[in-house]
Amino acid sequence: MMKTPIRVLIVDDSATIRRLLRAVLERDREIEVVGEAPEPAIARQLIKELKPDVITLDVEMPNMNGIEFLDKIMRLRPMPVVMVSTLTQRGADTTLRALELGAVDYFAKPTENVGATLDEQAGELTQKVKAAARARVRTSKPRDAQPKPARDYVPDGRIVAIGSSTGGVEALITVLSAFPSNCPPTVITQHMPAQFTGTFAQRLARITGLKVEEARDGAPIEVGRVYLAPGGTAHLEIAGREHLRCRLLHGDLVNGHRPSVDVQFHSVARAVGGRAVGVVLTGMGRDGAAGLKELRGAGATTIGQDEASSIIYGMPRAAFEAGAVEQQLALEKIGPEIVRLCEVRK
Repeated sequence: MMKTPIRVLIVDDSATIRRLLRAVLERDREIEVVGEAPEPAIARQLIKELKPDVITLDVEMPNMNGIEFLDKIMRLRPMPVVMVSTLTQRGADTTLRALELGAVDYFAKPTENVGATLDEQAGELTQKVKAAARARVRTSKPRDAQPKPARDYVPDGRIVAIGSSTGGVEALITVLSAFPSNCPPTVITQHMPAQFTGTFAQRLARITGLKVEEARDGAPIEVGRVYLAPGGTAHLEIAGREHLRCRLLHGDLVNGHRPSVDVQFHSVARAVGGRAVGVVLTGMGRDGAAGLKELRGAGATTIGQDEASSIIYGMPRAAFEAGAVEQQLALEKIGPEIVRLCEVRK
């Protein structure tokens, strides 16, 4: 018996892009494009009439931009949205704002050889639309940095390693917002394009008040700093014994990703063993499950985001089913638990 197709509404001011997106999506028998809208006013009416399961939403449109429209959608009728944006500095910043507002994912709109490139990326787009249809939609407002009061907090020397993918923008903001300014050294691998991670590091720093940077090869791992793997270009490892440092590996894809959460976790297990806390957050696939299991086997404390609070319970589920997760926690509890685990006992 055939499943009911996922009903998709395409919102984009370019008729050419709408036609191409429709052609790509409708090749998949599990997807049905039920409508197209060139601008938000028409989209709003079609949402009421057609009741789509997923919207693909252009970031920049006339009359009302995609962010303003997304904000209205998530306040009035929360539903799965996949943003469609260009991989430019401006596009990266706008897309990250959209993910903070509650968009499930984003798809990079090609700017050259559009038809041929969309053909090549058809699998990625359909996968994201299908994942969005299954996602738990969470609405949130972009947050500004909250000055952290001085705390009598002494980190105990542990390293924190976090992996995330779809839904990770909001999840990482939530987790890091619980960290004190002298937080334990933290390395993060978030699946993200190369053009996005520098901007994302800056946004994390602004919103959380922490020192967050895109990792550089050879950078020393220090208390009070958070290191984000550079998207698309290299895997992030930690290396050394007494003096830990970041190491960037420009190797092949692992689990379909570069950077890979597994690569990061494996390196942390080798470098510090049980002196670590490993965390896997929301995301598609199973990247991180094997590495987190190695971390747990080495004596590290391991945490997985629970199903109810995950946008996509793929990576946390894979890690849990592999026996890699010591405790499952709701997203809001993960940050405080990491801080507690890494504090010198008084």
